[in-house]
Amino acid sequence: MNLNEPGKSDIILIGAGIMSATLGIFLKELMPQSSIIIFERMHKAAEESSDAWNNAGTGHSAFCELNYTVEKEDGSVDISKAIKIASQFEMSKQFWAYLVQQKYIGNPQSFINHVPHISFVWGEENTAFLKKRYDALVKNKLFDGMAFTEDVEELKAWMPLIMEGRNENEKVAATKMNIGTDVNFGALTDAIFAHLQTLPDVTLYLNHEVRDLKKKDDGNWEVEVENLLTNDTIKACSDFVFVGAGGGALPLLENSDIAEGEGYAGFPISGQWLRCRNENIIQQHAAKVYGKASIGAPPMSVPHLDTRIIDGKKELLFGPFAGFSTKFLKNGSYFDLPKSIEWHNMVPMLAAGWHNLPLTKYLIQQVTQSDEDRLTALKAYYPLAKMEDWELVIAGQRVQVIKKDEEEGGKLEFGTELVCAADGSLAALLGASPGASTAVAIMLKLLQKCFPENYQTDEWQLKLKTMIPTFGKSWDEYDLLCTEIREWTNDILHTDTSLQHS
Repeated sequence: MNLNEPGKSDIILIGAGIMSATLGIFLKELMPQSSIIIFERMHKAAEESSDAWNNAGTGHSAFCELNYTVEKEDGSVDISKAIKIASQFEMSKQFWAYLVQQKYIGNPQSFINHVPHISFVWGEENTAFLKKRYDALVKNKLFDGMAFTEDVEELKAWMPLIMEGRNENEKVAATKMNIGTDVNFGALTDAIFAHLQTLPDVTLYLNHEVRDLKKKDDGNWEVEVENLLTNDTIKACSDFVFVGAGGGALPLLENSDIAEGEGYAGFPISGQWLRCRNENIIQQHAAKVYGKASIGAPPMSVPHLDTRIIDGKKELLFGPFAGFSTKFLKNGSYFDLPKSIEWHNMVPMLAAGWHNLPLTKYLIQQVTQSDEDRLTALKAYYPLAKMEDWELVIAGQRVQVIKKDEEEGGKLEFGTELVCAADGSLAALLGASPGASTAVAIMLKLLQKCFPENYQTDEWQLKLKTMIPTFGKSWDEYDLLCTEIREWTNDILHTDTSLQHS
C-alpha cells in the first residue's frame, strides 16, 4: 500500500502490542490470503503496555494472585475466576508452544522462563484465608502440585529474602506452585511481529498514529493516520478493524460511533516500581511472591516481590505502586482523560467514582508516598531492605473500564472488556488485568464474535484445535488432559517439566 494515497486491506490492526500480534497470527493462519496492515504510534512494537518494564503481571495464571479468589460472606472462597484465568493461561501456553513448534519463534526462553509462584500472608486471619483458598484450589486439576505451609524452615527455603529478619512470633503462611512462569510479553510480541512481517501482505507501520476512523456507506472502515515523522496525514480502508491500542483504544472507540461503544469511559492508573540494583540480593530471590491487596487497590497494584527475566538478565522488582495521571498511555497526553468525557459516559463516570471512594482514597495515599513510605511497604515483604539497594522506575499506564450499569448508573471494571460492533466489522479491547496472559482466549472470543460464519466451519475448528489442543474441549475433558498438555507445553517451551512441588 502506498501510504501517500488511500489504500485498501482486509484487516487493520491498531496498536502493535501482544493483542494485535496474537490476532494477526490467528488471522494469517486461518485466512492466509488476507492482507493485514498494523499501525503503531511508537518507534517499535510492544513499547507501551506489552513492554516488560511496563507490565505489572507477567504470567497471570491465578496461582498466586489472591484477588482472583474472593472470600464470600459465608466464609467460603470463590475460586471460579481463578479456574477461568488458569485455564486461559494454559491455552496461551499451548498457542505459544505451537508457534515454537512451527518455528515461527526461535528460542522460547527469550520470552518464557520457569519462576515459581508463591502467595504469602501474615496474621491469623490471612493465614486462615490462605488455607481455605488452598483447600479449595487443590481439588482442581489446574492447581495440582500446589503446596501450603506454615513451617518457618520450609518458608525460608522457598523465599529466604522474605523470611530473613522477620519476627519469629509472627504468624505466616504461603502456598507455592512450582510450575509458575515469568513471561516477557514485549519479547514475545517482537518475535511474533518479526514472523508476521515475513508473510505476504502483512505490513507494520511504525511512528504512525491513528487519529480517527469512520464507517463508510459501502460498509468499509476509513482510518485516518498521521505519520509522526513527517506529519503527513493519510487514509486507509478495511473490511475489519481491531482497536488494540491499550489505553488509546477508548478515544478511538468513541470516534467509531458504534452503538455498542456508548456509555464506556476510562479511569487511568499509573504505576511505579522499586527495582533492585544490588546483584547479590537479586540472586537470593527466585519467585513471584504475591501478597494481599490494600482495601480499594486495583488488581494491577497487588504488591509482589517479583523475579523477572528481561532480555536474558534476572531482575528483581517490588510493587507496583499506583498513581494517578490523566494520560491514557505512558507516552500519551495529559488531555486524554478530559477529552474522553462525553454526554453518553458522564453519568457512568460519576456513578463509578461515587461507588469507588476507597479507590480514590487509595490513589491519593499512593501519589503522596515518600521514599520512606515505599521502603516501609517493601520491608513488609523484605524486612532487611535498604533504600540504597533500590531505585524507583516508572511502570506502564492502565485504563480501567467504566461501563453503564442499570442499578448503579456506572460500574468500574478491573478486567478486560471486548466491545464488538453488531456486524462484526470492528472490535476494541478495553481494560487491563489479566490482559496479556489471557490474550489467546480474548482473541478467540473476538474471532467468534466478529467472524461467526468462518468460526463455525470445519476448516477453522480443525485449525484452532491444531494450534490449541484443548480448544473446544469441555471442562471434564480438559481436566483429564491437563497433566498431559502441561507436559507437552513445558517440553516445547523449555519450562520446568515437573508437576510436583519442591
